[in-house]
Amino acid sequence: MNSDKEHLKLIFDSHLDISMNAMEWNRDQRWSVEQIRKSEEGMCDKPDRGRNTVSFPALREGRVGIVVATQIGRVVKPGGPIPGWYSQEQAWAHTQGQLQWYRSMEQRGEMKQITSTKSLNESLALWKNPDEHSPICYMLSLEGADSLISMKHLEQAYEDGLRAIGPAHYGPGVYANGTDSGGKLNSRGVELLRTMEHMDMILDMTHLNDDAFWHALDIYKGAIWASHNNCRKFVDHNRQFSDEMILELISRKAVIGLALDAWMMVPDWVRGESDPVKRNVTLDIMVNNIDHICQLAGNSLHAGIGSDLDGGYGTEQCPHDLDTIADLQKLPDLLRAKGYSGEDIRNIMHLNFVRFLQEYF
Repeated sequence: MNSDKEHLKLIFDSHLDISMNAMEWNRDQRWSVEQIRKSEEGMCDKPDRGRNTVSFPALREGRVGIVVATQIGRVVKPGGPIPGWYSQEQAWAHTQGQLQWYRSMEQRGEMKQITSTKSLNESLALWKNPDEHSPICYMLSLEGADSLISMKHLEQAYEDGLRAIGPAHYGPGVYANGTDSGGKLNSRGVELLRTMEHMDMILDMTHLNDDAFWHALDIYKGAIWASHNNCRKFVDHNRQFSDEMILELISRKAVIGLALDAWMMVPDWVRGESDPVKRNVTLDIMVNNIDHICQLAGNSLHAGIGSDLDGGYGTEQCPHDLDTIADLQKLPDLLRAKGYSGEDIRNIMHLNFVRFLQEYF
Protein backbone atom coordinates (compact mmCIF):
# COMPACT_ATOMS: atom_id res chain seq x y z
CA MET A 1 0.00 0.00 0.00
CA ASN A 2 2.74 2.45 -0.88
CA SER A 3 1.07 4.30 -3.76
CA ASP A 4 -1.52 7.02 -3.35
CA LYS A 5 -4.08 4.77 -4.99
CA GLU A 6 -3.36 1.98 -2.55
CA HIS A 7 -3.49 4.35 0.44
CA LEU A 8 -7.01 5.26 -0.64
CA LYS A 9 -8.12 1.81 0.44
CA LEU A 10 -7.73 2.52 4.16
CA ILE A 11 -11.15 2.71 5.85
CA PHE A 12 -11.97 4.14 9.26
CA ASP A 13 -15.26 2.72 10.59
CA SER A 14 -16.57 4.75 13.51
CA HIS A 15 -19.00 2.17 14.89
CA LEU A 16 -18.67 -1.61 15.17
CA ASP A 17 -20.11 -3.78 17.96
CA ILE A 18 -17.27 -6.29 17.71
CA SER A 19 -17.20 -7.51 21.31
CA MET A 20 -20.99 -7.71 21.50
CA ASN A 21 -20.93 -10.19 18.63
CA ALA A 22 -18.15 -12.18 20.27
CA MET A 23 -19.70 -12.29 23.74
CA GLU A 24 -23.46 -12.41 23.04
CA TRP A 25 -23.56 -14.10 19.63
CA ASN A 26 -20.59 -16.38 20.46
CA ARG A 27 -18.84 -15.47 17.22
CA ASP A 28 -15.09 -16.07 17.05
CA GLN A 29 -14.07 -12.97 15.13
CA ARG A 30 -10.86 -14.68 13.99
CA TRP A 31 -12.91 -16.96 11.76
CA SER A 32 -13.92 -15.98 8.26
CA VAL A 33 -17.44 -14.68 7.71
CA GLU A 34 -18.24 -17.93 5.88
CA GLN A 35 -17.03 -20.06 8.83
CA ILE A 36 -19.17 -18.07 11.26
CA ARG A 37 -22.20 -18.41 9.01
CA LYS A 38 -21.69 -22.17 8.71
CA SER A 39 -21.39 -22.51 12.49
CA GLU A 40 -24.80 -20.85 12.89
CA GLU A 41 -26.73 -23.01 10.41
CA GLY A 42 -30.06 -24.03 11.92
CA MET A 43 -29.86 -21.50 14.77
CA CYS A 44 -32.84 -19.17 15.19
CA ASP A 45 -32.34 -17.48 18.57
CA LYS A 46 -31.42 -14.22 16.81
CA PRO A 47 -32.74 -12.92 13.46
CA ASP A 48 -29.30 -12.52 11.93
CA ARG A 49 -27.97 -16.02 12.59
CA GLY A 50 -25.92 -17.15 9.63
CA ARG A 51 -26.08 -13.66 8.12
CA ASN A 52 -23.10 -11.89 9.72
CA THR A 53 -20.91 -9.54 7.69
CA VAL A 54 -17.96 -8.81 10.01
CA SER A 55 -14.89 -10.77 11.07
CA PHE A 56 -11.21 -9.97 11.39
CA PRO A 57 -10.35 -11.56 8.00
CA ALA A 58 -13.15 -9.55 6.34
CA LEU A 59 -11.97 -6.34 8.01
CA ARG A 60 -8.45 -6.97 6.73
CA GLU A 61 -9.66 -7.84 3.26
CA GLY A 62 -11.60 -4.58 3.14
CA ARG A 63 -8.71 -2.56 4.64
CA VAL A 64 -11.01 -1.52 7.49
CA GLY A 65 -7.96 -1.08 9.64
CA ILE A 66 -9.03 1.55 12.17
CA VAL A 67 -12.35 1.27 13.97
CA VAL A 68 -14.28 2.64 16.91
CA ALA A 69 -15.25 -0.52 18.79
CA THR A 70 -18.01 -0.51 21.36
CA GLN A 71 -18.92 -1.69 24.76
CA ILE A 72 -22.65 -1.82 25.42
CA GLY A 73 -24.76 -2.78 28.43
CA ARG A 74 -28.29 -1.41 28.68
CA VAL A 75 -30.32 -1.17 31.88
CA VAL A 76 -34.00 -2.05 31.33
CA LYS A 77 -37.15 -2.72 33.27
CA PRO A 78 -38.68 -6.22 33.32
CA GLY A 79 -41.10 -6.79 30.47
CA GLY A 80 -39.68 -4.01 28.31
CA PRO A 81 -39.30 -4.37 24.54
CA ILE A 82 -35.51 -3.97 24.50
CA PRO A 83 -33.12 -6.59 25.92
CA GLY A 84 -30.76 -5.53 28.68
CA TRP A 85 -29.91 -5.86 32.34
CA TYR A 86 -32.03 -5.14 35.41
CA SER A 87 -29.29 -3.30 37.31
CA GLN A 88 -26.35 -1.05 36.60
CA GLU A 89 -24.10 -3.53 38.39
CA GLN A 90 -25.05 -6.28 35.93
CA ALA A 91 -24.59 -3.93 32.97
CA TRP A 92 -21.19 -2.81 34.27
CA ALA A 93 -20.04 -6.40 34.70
CA HIS A 94 -21.18 -7.15 31.15
CA THR A 95 -19.15 -4.29 29.68
CA GLN A 96 -16.14 -5.45 31.69
CA GLY A 97 -16.46 -8.85 30.06
CA GLN A 98 -16.46 -7.13 26.68
CA LEU A 99 -13.36 -5.18 27.69
CA GLN A 100 -11.56 -8.37 28.65
CA TRP A 101 -12.41 -9.87 25.27
CA TYR A 102 -10.71 -6.90 23.58
CA ARG A 103 -7.73 -7.40 25.89
CA SER A 104 -7.51 -11.09 24.98
CA MET A 105 -7.55 -10.19 21.27
CA GLU A 106 -4.72 -7.70 21.89
CA GLN A 107 -2.72 -10.44 23.61
CA ARG A 108 -3.20 -12.61 20.54
CA GLY A 109 -2.01 -9.81 18.27
CA GLU A 110 -5.41 -9.50 16.58
CA MET A 111 -6.15 -5.96 17.83
CA LYS A 112 -4.29 -2.85 18.97
CA GLN A 113 -5.87 -0.19 21.17
CA ILE A 114 -5.73 3.51 20.34
CA THR A 115 -5.70 5.87 23.34
CA SER A 116 -3.33 8.67 22.31
CA THR A 117 -1.60 10.45 19.43
CA LYS A 118 1.27 7.97 19.71
CA SER A 119 -0.91 4.88 19.38
CA LEU A 120 -2.95 6.51 16.59
CA ASN A 121 0.20 7.25 14.61
CA GLU A 122 1.48 3.73 15.24
CA SER A 123 -1.81 2.37 13.92
CA LEU A 124 -1.65 4.51 10.78
CA ALA A 125 1.90 3.28 10.17
CA LEU A 126 0.79 -0.35 10.54
CA TRP A 127 -1.88 0.15 7.89
CA LYS A 128 0.40 1.72 5.31
CA ASN A 129 1.61 -1.77 4.41
CA PRO A 130 -0.89 -4.21 5.92
CA ASP A 131 -0.94 -7.97 5.56
CA GLU A 132 -3.24 -10.79 6.61
CA HIS A 133 -1.95 -10.55 10.17
CA SER A 134 -2.16 -6.78 10.72
CA PRO A 135 -4.00 -5.98 13.97
CA ILE A 136 -7.36 -4.24 13.80
CA CYS A 137 -6.65 -0.91 15.51
CA TYR A 138 -9.49 0.25 17.71
CA MET A 139 -10.59 3.02 20.01
CA LEU A 140 -13.10 2.18 22.73
CA SER A 141 -16.55 3.79 22.78
CA LEU A 142 -19.47 3.18 25.13
CA GLU A 143 -22.86 2.98 23.41
CA GLY A 144 -25.31 4.14 26.04
CA ALA A 145 -23.96 5.15 29.44
CA ASP A 146 -26.33 3.04 31.57
CA SER A 147 -23.53 0.75 32.75
CA LEU A 148 -21.58 3.57 34.43
CA ILE A 149 -22.59 3.12 38.05
CA SER A 150 -20.84 6.31 39.17
CA MET A 151 -18.30 8.87 38.04
CA LYS A 152 -15.66 6.71 39.74
CA HIS A 153 -16.57 3.99 37.26
CA LEU A 154 -16.21 6.53 34.45
CA GLU A 155 -12.70 7.33 35.69
CA GLN A 156 -11.84 3.63 35.72
CA ALA A 157 -13.24 3.24 32.19
CA TYR A 158 -11.09 6.13 31.00
CA GLU A 159 -8.02 4.47 32.52
CA ASP A 160 -8.97 1.35 30.55
CA GLY A 161 -8.95 3.37 27.32
CA LEU A 162 -12.54 4.53 26.92
CA ARG A 163 -12.48 7.79 24.96
CA ALA A 164 -16.04 8.31 23.60
CA ILE A 165 -19.51 7.94 25.12
CA GLY A 166 -23.00 8.11 23.71
CA PRO A 167 -25.15 8.84 26.79
CA ALA A 168 -28.28 7.15 25.44
CA HIS A 169 -29.36 4.19 23.35
CA TYR A 170 -32.99 3.16 22.77
CA GLY A 171 -35.78 4.42 25.01
CA PRO A 172 -35.40 5.81 28.54
CA GLY A 173 -31.92 5.48 30.01
CA VAL A 174 -30.15 6.05 33.31
CA TYR A 175 -28.55 9.31 32.14
CA ALA A 176 -30.51 10.33 29.05
CA ASN A 177 -33.42 9.24 26.90
CA GLY A 178 -32.66 7.95 23.44
CA THR A 179 -34.33 6.82 20.25
CA ASP A 180 -38.15 6.75 20.35
CA SER A 181 -38.35 8.69 23.61
CA GLY A 182 -38.40 12.34 24.70
CA GLY A 183 -37.10 14.63 27.39
CA LYS A 184 -33.87 16.39 28.21
CA LEU A 185 -30.91 14.98 30.10
CA ASN A 186 -31.65 14.30 33.75
CA SER A 187 -29.46 15.57 36.60
CA ARG A 188 -27.23 12.50 36.39
CA GLY A 189 -26.85 13.09 32.67
CA VAL A 190 -25.77 16.67 33.26
CA GLU A 191 -23.20 15.44 35.78
CA LEU A 192 -21.97 12.84 33.30
CA LEU A 193 -21.42 15.40 30.55
CA ARG A 194 -19.68 17.86 32.85
CA THR A 195 -17.38 15.08 34.08
CA MET A 196 -16.70 13.90 30.51
CA GLU A 197 -15.81 17.45 29.49
CA HIS A 198 -13.45 17.79 32.44
CA MET A 199 -11.82 14.50 31.41
CA ASP A 200 -11.62 15.65 27.77
CA MET A 201 -13.71 12.83 26.31
CA ILE A 202 -15.66 12.67 23.04
CA LEU A 203 -19.43 13.07 23.26
CA ASP A 204 -21.22 10.84 20.74
CA MET A 205 -24.52 12.47 19.74
CA THR A 206 -25.88 9.26 18.22
CA HIS A 207 -29.19 7.96 19.65
CA LEU A 208 -30.01 11.09 21.67
CA ASN A 209 -33.62 12.12 21.16
CA ASP A 210 -34.24 15.64 19.88
CA ASP A 211 -34.72 17.20 23.33
CA ALA A 212 -31.59 15.56 24.73
CA PHE A 213 -29.60 16.39 21.57
CA TRP A 214 -30.08 20.15 21.95
CA HIS A 215 -29.73 20.01 25.74
CA ALA A 216 -26.41 18.16 25.41
CA LEU A 217 -25.08 20.71 22.93
CA ASP A 218 -25.98 23.51 25.33
CA ILE A 219 -23.99 21.83 28.10
CA TYR A 220 -21.03 20.23 26.37
CA LYS A 221 -18.15 22.33 25.06
CA GLY A 222 -15.71 19.51 24.33
CA ALA A 223 -15.17 17.27 21.30
CA ILE A 224 -18.34 16.03 19.60
CA TRP A 225 -19.04 13.50 16.87
CA ALA A 226 -21.84 11.20 15.71
CA SER A 227 -20.59 7.67 15.24
CA HIS A 228 -23.50 6.17 13.26
CA ASN A 229 -26.34 8.36 12.05
CA ASN A 230 -28.22 8.99 8.82
CA CYS A 231 -30.26 11.94 7.53
CA ARG A 232 -33.90 12.62 8.36
CA LYS A 233 -34.30 14.00 4.83
CA PHE A 234 -34.44 10.41 3.55
CA VAL A 235 -36.08 8.61 6.50
CA ASP A 236 -38.28 10.85 8.64
CA HIS A 237 -37.66 9.33 12.06
CA ASN A 238 -36.23 10.63 15.33
CA ARG A 239 -33.29 8.21 14.99
CA GLN A 240 -32.00 10.37 12.12
CA PHE A 241 -30.60 13.89 12.11
CA SER A 242 -32.58 16.82 10.73
CA ASP A 243 -30.77 19.33 8.55
CA GLU A 244 -30.79 21.76 11.49
CA MET A 245 -29.03 19.16 13.65
CA ILE A 246 -26.49 18.38 10.93
CA LEU A 247 -25.67 22.05 10.44
CA GLU A 248 -25.17 22.50 14.17
CA LEU A 249 -22.84 19.51 14.29
CA ILE A 250 -20.90 20.88 11.33
CA SER A 251 -20.54 24.20 13.17
CA ARG A 252 -19.06 22.25 16.10
CA LYS A 253 -16.46 20.58 13.81
CA ALA A 254 -18.09 17.17 14.20
CA VAL A 255 -17.75 14.22 11.85
CA ILE A 256 -20.83 12.08 11.19
CA GLY A 257 -20.46 8.38 10.38
CA LEU A 258 -23.16 7.09 8.02
CA ALA A 259 -24.76 3.74 8.90
CA LEU A 260 -25.96 0.70 6.94
CA ASP A 261 -28.98 -0.52 8.91
CA ALA A 262 -31.72 -0.79 6.29
CA TRP A 263 -34.46 0.67 8.47
CA MET A 264 -32.39 3.86 8.63
CA MET A 265 -31.91 3.88 4.86
CA VAL A 266 -35.42 3.50 3.44
CA PRO A 267 -38.75 4.61 4.95
CA ASP A 268 -41.37 2.22 6.33
CA TRP A 269 -38.98 -0.68 6.81
CA VAL A 270 -40.57 -3.53 8.81
CA ARG A 271 -38.05 -5.63 10.72
CA GLY A 272 -38.31 -9.31 9.88
CA GLU A 273 -40.59 -8.67 6.90
CA SER A 274 -39.03 -6.12 4.54
CA ASP A 275 -36.47 -7.39 2.04
CA PRO A 276 -33.34 -5.44 0.97
CA VAL A 277 -33.64 -6.57 -2.65
CA LYS A 278 -37.34 -5.75 -2.97
CA ARG A 279 -36.79 -2.38 -1.26
CA ASN A 280 -33.67 -1.72 -3.39
CA VAL A 281 -31.45 -1.04 -0.39
CA THR A 282 -27.97 -0.48 -1.81
CA LEU A 283 -24.73 1.27 -0.96
CA ASP A 284 -25.91 4.12 -3.20
CA ILE A 285 -28.24 5.14 -0.37
CA MET A 286 -25.26 5.51 1.96
CA VAL A 287 -23.61 7.65 -0.72
CA ASN A 288 -26.76 9.80 -0.91
CA ASN A 289 -26.60 10.37 2.85
CA ILE A 290 -22.90 11.20 2.64
CA ASP A 291 -23.58 13.58 -0.21
CA HIS A 292 -26.38 15.33 1.69
CA ILE A 293 -24.05 16.10 4.59
CA CYS A 294 -21.33 17.28 2.20
CA GLN A 295 -23.79 19.55 0.39
CA LEU A 296 -24.95 21.06 3.68
CA ALA A 297 -21.33 21.58 4.76
CA GLY A 298 -20.16 22.84 1.38
CA ASN A 299 -17.20 20.44 1.59
CA SER A 300 -16.28 16.80 2.27
CA LEU A 301 -14.88 17.35 5.76
CA HIS A 302 -17.75 16.18 7.97
CA ALA A 303 -18.93 12.82 6.58
CA GLY A 304 -17.47 9.39 7.22
CA ILE A 305 -18.35 5.73 7.61
CA GLY A 306 -20.01 4.42 10.78
CA SER A 307 -21.38 1.21 9.30
CA ASP A 308 -22.89 -0.41 12.42
CA LEU A 309 -22.66 -3.70 10.53
CA ASP A 310 -23.60 -6.70 12.66
CA GLY A 311 -25.23 -4.27 15.08
CA GLY A 312 -28.00 -6.74 15.89
CA TYR A 313 -28.76 -7.41 12.24
CA GLY A 314 -27.05 -9.00 9.24
CA THR A 315 -27.53 -9.34 5.50
CA GLU A 316 -31.29 -9.56 6.01
CA GLN A 317 -31.26 -5.87 6.97
CA CYS A 318 -28.41 -4.16 5.13
CA PRO A 319 -27.62 -3.20 1.49
CA HIS A 320 -28.06 -6.20 -0.78
CA ASP A 321 -24.89 -5.29 -2.69
CA LEU A 322 -22.85 -5.85 0.48
CA ASP A 323 -21.99 -9.42 1.45
CA THR A 324 -19.27 -8.63 3.99
CA ILE A 325 -17.75 -5.48 5.41
CA ALA A 326 -15.00 -5.81 2.80
CA ASP A 327 -17.56 -4.55 0.27
CA LEU A 328 -17.19 -1.08 1.74
CA GLN A 329 -14.41 -0.91 -0.84
CA LYS A 330 -17.16 -0.34 -3.41
CA LEU A 331 -17.72 3.14 -1.98
CA PRO A 332 -14.80 4.95 -3.69
CA ASP A 333 -16.14 4.13 -7.16
CA LEU A 334 -19.68 5.10 -6.14
CA LEU A 335 -18.45 8.40 -4.74
CA ARG A 336 -16.31 9.01 -7.82
CA ALA A 337 -19.39 8.45 -10.00
CA LYS A 338 -21.15 11.08 -7.87
CA GLY A 339 -18.44 13.58 -8.80
CA TYR A 340 -16.21 13.33 -5.74
CA SER A 341 -12.47 13.85 -6.18
CA GLY A 342 -9.74 11.58 -4.84
CA GLU A 343 -9.13 13.99 -1.97
CA ASP A 344 -12.83 14.05 -1.11
CA ILE A 345 -12.95 10.25 -1.14
CA ARG A 346 -9.94 9.95 1.15
CA ASN A 347 -11.60 12.42 3.53
CA ILE A 348 -14.76 10.34 3.67
CA MET A 349 -13.12 6.92 3.80
CA HIS A 350 -10.78 7.71 6.69
CA LEU A 351 -9.11 11.11 6.86
CA ASN A 352 -11.97 13.05 8.46
CA PHE A 353 -12.07 10.79 11.51
CA VAL A 354 -8.28 10.48 11.59
CA ARG A 355 -7.89 14.28 11.62
CA PHE A 356 -10.60 14.54 14.26
CA LEU A 357 -8.65 12.20 16.54
CA GLN A 358 -5.35 13.90 15.80
CA GLU A 359 -6.84 17.21 16.95
CA TYR A 360 -8.63 15.54 19.86
CA PHE A 361 -5.58 13.78 21.29
